[in-house]
Formats: sequence, structure tokens, C-alpha cells
Amino acid sequence: MQVSKLNDQARADALASLPEWTFDAQAGGIRRTVRFKDFAEAFGFMARVAIVAEKADHHPEWFNVYNRVEILLTTHDAGGLSQRDIDLARAIDAMTSPA
Repeated sequence: MQVSKLNDQARADALASLPEWTFDAQAGGIRRTVRFKDFAEAFGFMARVAIVAEKADHHPEWFNVYNRVEILLTTHDAGGLSQRDIDLARAIDAMTSPA
């Protein structure tokens, strides 16, 4: 399935609804850092995201140190940010929202 890169307007519109995310022009994607109480919570979060990402066949680039998870979402096949990234960002935001 062909995935298209979002144009500038679509990217701006999407980011307006994702206040925790910032556009990284060099990486061609969006970034977010999430902090947790400890390593176990951070790792549990990563496991939950991994399940959603695998089902969507769309995987984040991420980095974890102790209680911090840094996430980059980009679609390499599209050459930048796509709707798949926006959808995964929204799913990630739902996992980090207070219950």
C-alpha cells in the first residue's frame, strides 16, 4: 500500500491537534518525550505502544533511559510525515493521558 507524505498544510493541521509533539524537519517526522515514575512504567508504556504499532505495521524510532522515552514518528517509505504517523501519535497520546 502506497503511503503519501503530508503536505505542509495537512502537517500543520495535524500538529495543531497534537500539542505534545513537535515537528523535526531534519528527521522529517514528529517528536515527543514522555516521562514516567520509573523504568518499569516507561518499559510498560513501550510494550503497550509496541502492540499497537505492530498491529498498524508502523513502528516508532525511540530511545529509553530510565524513566524517559523519546519517540520519533516518520514514514520512511513516504519520505516524511504521513497520516500513519499522526494516527500512531494519537494512539500514543491516548496511552499517556490520565485515566
